[in-house]
Amino acid sequence: MLKKTALHDLHKKLGAKMGEFAGYDMPLYYDLGVMKEHLWTRESCGLFDVSHMGQALMTGSEGGREALDFVQHITPSSFEKLPINKTKYTVLTNEEGGIIDDLMITRTDENEFNFVLNAGCKDKDIAWIKQHMPESCKFQYHDDWALLALQGPKSEIVVREVMDLDLSDLPYMGLWYKEGDYSMFISRLGYTGEDGFEISVPNDKAAALAEKLLAHEAVKPIGLAARDSLRVEMGYALYGHDIDATTSPVEADMSWVIGKKRDGYIGSKRIREELEQGTSRKLVGLKLIDKGIAREGAEIYSKDGKKIGDLTSGGHSPSLGCAIGQGYIDTSHAADGTEVDIDVRGRKIAAVITPRPFMKASTKSARNAA
Repeated sequence: MLKKTALHDLHKKLGAKMGEFAGYDMPLYYDLGVMKEHLWTRESCGLFDVSHMGQALMTGSEGGREALDFVQHITPSSFEKLPINKTKYTVLTNEEGGIIDDLMITRTDENEFNFVLNAGCKDKDIAWIKQHMPESCKFQYHDDWALLALQGPKSEIVVREVMDLDLSDLPYMGLWYKEGDYSMFISRLGYTGEDGFEISVPNDKAAALAEKLLAHEAVKPIGLAARDSLRVEMGYALYGHDIDATTSPVEADMSWVIGKKRDGYIGSKRIREELEQGTSRKLVGLKLIDKGIAREGAEIYSKDGKKIGDLTSGGHSPSLGCAIGQGYIDTSHAADGTEVDIDVRGRKIAAVITPRPFMKASTKSARNAA
């Protein structure tokens, strides 16, 4: 029996093509179709149901730091100087230095942290966290809360006009909630590379809010298929595909999540060695030169016919009008501009190693830096 989010009935009402994802019955696309949903998000504003993801809160003792020390023990990131109501993207690491999951952690108080976990990993993540958590910490999993992602260049306008909230001063990776009223939390982040917000509300408030947002002319419902093509364009990793329990953050080209001078966290020995000595393989971006689409599992070859890697994500980029992907290849062939071949059902398609992201981000911070 597939699980359902609080918006399941609304998805059916909107005519969504439903499918299984991480044990949930989720919308893959709507009447607009995947291509137009993708482009609509880049040009206007799309609404995604991401309520299948896990939301949890860890609290330590007042005046203590055991929750802070703990998140710095189970991840390679530093949270020491992270301001309250700011978020970091990081990874949970196992004893071998592999990635248990990638996640968002928000510091909501000096010794309190909010976790947003991947849908397919949340059960094992929670078990891992509880297994290693100090007894003085309290862990609360909020399965009675939904999560809506409003993404696109018009998202700030929509929030202001529909929800009567001016979040123009909310920074990228910042968290907003009304002081003393814990009925809604809004984070300025997302999985598309566009400006946008993730809105956390109780399940019984989710459908009404979603319908209110969808009534705005700039907003359309977007399914998981377009969510995937949007994240590939930004070179974002998808757990179970681009990263897993065997890949380290160094191999995955995610060394930036590792805090400076950090050591002693779970899996630090392998990660420290890879930072110092390098890795035999690396996650890279690829752009197809010849016609064709290469997808996950396709083998990557050097121009002299030697197999050098495998594709972990791939498909058509609606924004760029070409086929793109990412995968692990031998480090000796990982330089940008290196020409390779990708085997697609016995046909070799020419491709080139390309920097990720494949297109510039349009988040709040990216716009401010421009």
